[in-house]
Amino acid sequence: MSGVDPAASADSVAASPPAAPSAPSPLESLLAGLRRAPDVDDTTLVAVDAADRHLLDAVAERVREAPRARIAVLGDTHGALTLGLLALGAAQVHVWQDSIVGREALQGNAGRAALEGFAVHDEAADAVRGASLVLARLPRALDALDELSRIVAREAAPDVVLVAGGMIKHMSLGMNDVLKASFGRIDVSLARQKSRLLTAREPRPGVSLREPERAHEAELGLEIVAAPGAFAGASLDIGTRALLAQRHRMPAWSTAIDLASGTGVVAALLARENPAGRVIATDVSAAAVRSTRLTAEANSVDVEARWADGLDGVPEGTADLILLNPPFHVGAAVHTGMARRLFTEAARVLRPGGELWCVFNSHLKYTPELERVIGSTRQVARDAKFTVTASRRR
Repeated sequence: MSGVDPAASADSVAASPPAAPSAPSPLESLLAGLRRAPDVDDTTLVAVDAADRHLLDAVAERVREAPRARIAVLGDTHGALTLGLLALGAAQVHVWQDSIVGREALQGNAGRAALEGFAVHDEAADAVRGASLVLARLPRALDALDELSRIVAREAAPDVVLVAGGMIKHMSLGMNDVLKASFGRIDVSLARQKSRLLTAREPRPGVSLREPERAHEAELGLEIVAAPGAFAGASLDIGTRALLAQRHRMPAWSTAIDLASGTGVVAALLARENPAGRVIATDVSAAAVRSTRLTAEANSVDVEARWADGLDGVPEGTADLILLNPPFHVGAAVHTGMARRLFTEAARVLRPGGELWCVFNSHLKYTPELERVIGSTRQVARDAKFTVTASRRR
């Protein structure tokens, strides 16, 4: 007779010790310890999401079977993919990130976890060259995905497998078509915890690289050049247009900064209108910095374009004027934390009496924060969509 021994009393059964919980795997222990720093952080934002875990689970067996194969990681947000691969046993991990904040987060997490053995590259092509496996976070912009898929098809091993993942709410059917332009076979995974993977194989021969987009902005008389993935592409977004419409009211300056420069339209215009002044442009995105440099070159002006987290590297109290159209996303999440960080950076770098001119969606009501962080703030222009303010450094 099977089952519980009928001679065992209820008391003896109840007294049996509970099964010990299983210890977390090295991978889970690692992921649980990752942090977003120096990125914006609060309880609504995470360093690791379901797409990161989905990607790592999808390639875990392949990594264990060929630990010394060259693997590339594109767009790792805070290091989960890179460090996760090392935890799975990978020996050759090569990384490219568009965001310098992402790069700094990866390095910080690697140091806290005492993990090394990965190489960080400034160019995506260098990261994927010769790789047999590429893991990527899907960029939201289709032109950025197109550029990365072309680079992988050209530079990786002929038998490369590209596994790209993201949260479903940030994905579109157009991503499949973009990948099909560079690969002969695309497989779509089942959804898991609101994430999905696209796997591309059989790179097409003769795939060319994507050229930057170029356009003429007639109202300002500027050429705009946008590398794939740059915000707004080769056009002037309406928020920046609202800010620049007030430039005749801005104070005289010797040093001006285009903070979160995007394609560098503001920087190019400042440099053209004050060729004797010094113009600095900074952005966390490598695509934005590349665009800023190309836009300055196309307009024959001198701009110092820097890939930086905020105004890192710019001495305090050195700027007369800062212009800012702050992002209202942190990664893919709608969040005002980045704008607030940039206000603090502007306060550090402005000289006393210098001014931050800012444009933002009117419903965001940043004026009290600008008053607190920088100083006296006046409303320069406002409509139902945008507000332009000028804040004087106290």
